[in-house]
Amino acid sequence: MAKRRPKIGPEPETLAEAIVYFADLDRAHDFVMTLRYPHGVACPRCGSVNVGWVQTRRLIQCKEKECKKQSSLKVGTIFEDSPLGFDKWLPAMWMIGGDRNGISSHELGRAIGVTQKSAWFMLHRIRLAMKRKSIEKPFTGEVEADETFVGGKAKLTWNKYGTRKVQAHGPATNKAVVFGMMERGKPSQVRAMVVPDYKQATLAPILFDNVARGSTLYTDALRSYRGLEPRFVHAFVDHMVEYVKGRVHTNTIENFWACLKRAIHGTYICPKTFHMEAYVDEQAFRFNNRELRDGARLNAALEGDEGKRITYKQLKTRNARLRALVGHK
Repeated sequence: MAKRRPKIGPEPETLAEAIVYFADLDRAHDFVMTLRYPHGVACPRCGSVNVGWVQTRRLIQCKEKECKKQSSLKVGTIFEDSPLGFDKWLPAMWMIGGDRNGISSHELGRAIGVTQKSAWFMLHRIRLAMKRKSIEKPFTGEVEADETFVGGKAKLTWNKYGTRKVQAHGPATNKAVVFGMMERGKPSQVRAMVVPDYKQATLAPILFDNVARGSTLYTDALRSYRGLEPRFVHAFVDHMVEYVKGRVHTNTIENFWACLKRAIHGTYICPKTFHMEAYVDEQAFRFNNRELRDGARLNAALEGDEGKRITYKQLKTRNARLRALVGHK
C-alpha cells in the first residue's frame, strides 16, 4: 500500500462536526477504508492483499496478474455505482441512524443537496445496510413475542344510491402484519419482520428459529401462540382482562411498536405496504443500538454495508416480491 498523509484524526461527536469532518474526501475515504479493512487493504474484486493506491483517483490498484483491476472503496457495497461521494453518504447515514423517528427523503435531500429521488434511493440502500445479515444466536431467558398491524385506516365508500359499500374488514385489512420478538435485558434487543399473516403456521417457525429451546416466552392471548409449551415455558396475558400479570406482559415489545408507528405516521406518513420491511429494519437497528453514541452508531451501520449492493431496478424487483408476501396488488 502506497504511503500517504494520514487523515483519520479524532472522530466527530456531533452532526455539525461530522459534516466538516467528512467534507475532506481523503479523510472520508480513509475513515471508510479503516472500517472495511481493519487488518489491511485488499482488492474488493479478488481479495488479494497485493495492492497499491492511486492517490489522484482514490482507487485500489490490484497487482495480481489474474486481476490487475482498479476498484474504488464502493465496489461490493451499498455505495457501488453511486456518483455521490462519501462527503454526502456519511452525513446521511449519521442522520438516519441518529434521528429517533427517522428522516424523510425530502428532508435529507434538502440537508445534503441532492434530489428527493436520489435521497429516497440512498435511504433504502442505508436501510439495507442496517438489516441484520443472519441470526447471530437465538434469544434466551425471558422473551416477549407480539404482532401488530401497520397502515392507514380503511376509507368509507358510497354507491350512487347513498348506501355504504360492503368492504373487507379485520385488523389486518390493507395493513402490513409485523411480527416481533424482544429479549428482555439491559439493554433489551428486538427482532422484527413483515409476515404474510398471523396464523400459527407462520409465527411458530419464526419463534423456533429465533428463540432458544427452554426459554420463557410471554405473549398475549392470540390463539396462534397456543401449543408452544413443549418447546418453551409459555405464559400469556389476556388484554381483555389485564395488561400485566407479574412478569407476564408484552409492554416491552409494545414500546418498540410505539417507536415504529411514530416514525411511520409522523415522518414517512404513508409508505407503501410492500416497503414496510425496510422501515422495520431501520427502526430495529436504531432500537438495538440506542445506547451507542451517534458516531458509534454510524460505524455499526457501515459494518453492514459490504456484500449488499443493490440497484434501483433490483430494489423495485425486491419490492415486487414483498408485494406478493403481503398480498398487496
